[in-house]
Amino acid sequence: MQVVFLNTFEKQGGEDGAAGEAQLSMCEQNGVWSVIWTDSTIGQADGQQIWYEGGSWEEMMTAFRHGVAVQMGNGFSPLIDGMLEERRSLEGTGTLYSLIQCYGELNGDSELYNALRDWRRAKAVAIKKSAYLVATNRMLWMISAFVPHQPEELLQIPGWGESKQAAYCEEVLAITGASPRETQFPLDWVAGALDPKAYTKWVFKQKENKFKAQLDRQIEKRELLRAIAEGKTIDELQAQTELPRRDLLERIEKLDTEGYDLEPLIERELAQMPEFEQQLVWEAMQAIGDRYLKPVLHQVYGEQADQGKGKSLDVIYDRLRLIRLRYRRANGGQDRVS
Repeated sequence: MQVVFLNTFEKQGGEDGAAGEAQLSMCEQNGVWSVIWTDSTIGQADGQQIWYEGGSWEEMMTAFRHGVAVQMGNGFSPLIDGMLEERRSLEGTGTLYSLIQCYGELNGDSELYNALRDWRRAKAVAIKKSAYLVATNRMLWMISAFVPHQPEELLQIPGWGESKQAAYCEEVLAITGASPRETQFPLDWVAGALDPKAYTKWVFKQKENKFKAQLDRQIEKRELLRAIAEGKTIDELQAQTELPRRDLLERIEKLDTEGYDLEPLIERELAQMPEFEQQLVWEAMQAIGDRYLKPVLHQVYGEQADQGKGKSLDVIYDRLRLIRLRYRRANGGQDRVS
């Protein structure tokens, strides 16, 4: 096994007095990559962790960065820095934007947060939008921590722009206005109020979450490709992945744009669709474009086609999306609207 990268990490004694040293190595043997973390203070049996072992460089690097973020968040410092694509932030420093986010998450009022979350849920249902499009959890925590009482104060919450202000300001302030607050606006005092070590730990937690999400997506992609190669249908893929059908089809479309051969899956799914019907869909895409599927549906099946419900309509849309994959490959991979 060839060691292609080796770094030493040190951990200074903190409040609990714990200190230590660890090594991180990246190795390769016959095309198989390994990422190994060895904590010398624990002992070889318990102190060695294999973060990754496999043939994917992409997965290996994501597992590597995720593990580094976890350990740096735990207080380890590398002798060679820069492994997380950007240099480690100095303790207590950062943009005001991220400092405000950190303070909000660490100091949010749970009772006010729950009230805001109940409002968001009801609002999302009323306007038929996903809840996160109304406001993210992070945004609600910041509002609960800083408790804006005036419109100009609400605008100082990171991510709360003019469009949200116009749509939701009065309703949000009606909730926050009933709550007292101990802090003031503007929020330039936040940098001095945050504990530097708490902020540094929060920064690395964000990196950890970021790389964990990337790693989960890469593992999901690998399993999806394996299932497709095994000849599974879209129904079987949905049962395996537990993804909503629309999300699954979006994953399949992305795999196609990345160059993976999905023609066997397309052939299986279209085997029960008459050739003349496939040709009508193809001609509709040539005539009116392929970016939006509803006009194609209407062109081929009539204006009332999308009034149906249940599996039959789902199957039609699945087929339209799969034919669109073929159509785009035949036309250089570009979507277009006539």
